[in-house]
Amino acid sequence: MGDQEKFDEEFLKRLEYLYIMSKKIVAGANWAERKTRIVGSGLEFADFRNYSAGDDLRNIDWKLFARTEKLFLKLYEEEEDLFIYFLVDTSRSMFIGNPTKFSYVRRVVAALSYIGLSNFDRVSIIPFSDALTGRLPPARGKGQIFKVFEFLNGVEAAKATNLKDAFKTFVAQNKRRGIVVVLSDFYDPSGFEEGLNMLRYHKFEPMVVHVFDQRELDPNILGDVQLVDCESGAVTDVTVTPALKKAYAKAFEAMSESLQEYCTKRQILYFRAPIQLPYDELIMGVFRAGGFLK
Repeated sequence: MGDQEKFDEEFLKRLEYLYIMSKKIVAGANWAERKTRIVGSGLEFADFRNYSAGDDLRNIDWKLFARTEKLFLKLYEEEEDLFIYFLVDTSRSMFIGNPTKFSYVRRVVAALSYIGLSNFDRVSIIPFSDALTGRLPPARGKGQIFKVFEFLNGVEAAKATNLKDAFKTFVAQNKRRGIVVVLSDFYDPSGFEEGLNMLRYHKFEPMVVHVFDQRELDPNILGDVQLVDCESGAVTDVTVTPALKKAYAKAFEAMSESLQEYCTKRQILYFRAPIQLPYDELIMGVFRAGGFLK
């Protein structure tokens, strides 16, 4: 597994601790039991409406009829499972360094999946680069976490990032709406807007985890070097100077601020996640923000 943290007993204990903390943060609310107002034989009473010919007589409130001599139909709220999709960037840039950005993402996805599974949400993991590169079908229940571990262990580096093309396929293949957690370094030459807009237009609820490595912002190189794009293979000869490194860090910050501003304006939760930040601290930040836990 290289630099990747093992999914062992100690890791499971840590996930269970995070799950307990999540329950405390949401003050005991069972956020897996989201409700939609659907007329039917659900579990919880919602309201009344006047009886109409053809309605199910079993739903008439006969006690109310005895008092009012009018027929009213009882309406119920029917439970609807929450679907949580993890769109995980597996482009080559996510596998550079030691530890890699993907190694960090694995732990984050495992932890959030455990929370969702423990609360009986439907959890699915979908790797992507310029296309979807695999799929863990929706799973439910805490015991399914071992399928999550096995799946994440098998994910390998793919091609270059193209959010628009990958997410276009995602929305075409997945008709059940839900939360979509996008975990990526967002090194997409065509930008991030069209991909995220695709999710929003199709009524998914995106949440952005922007992963990066602080070491990339101040590389320990100077002088004449040949840079090779790890995704496209393009080769560029450059002279690295302190001024050039400063300009690169400034460009990265501008990109990050643009992504954050985009998310803020559209009420999309945005988390900037350097891999130097302990993954459990990021998880606690997600809990407190209240987007993943409703």
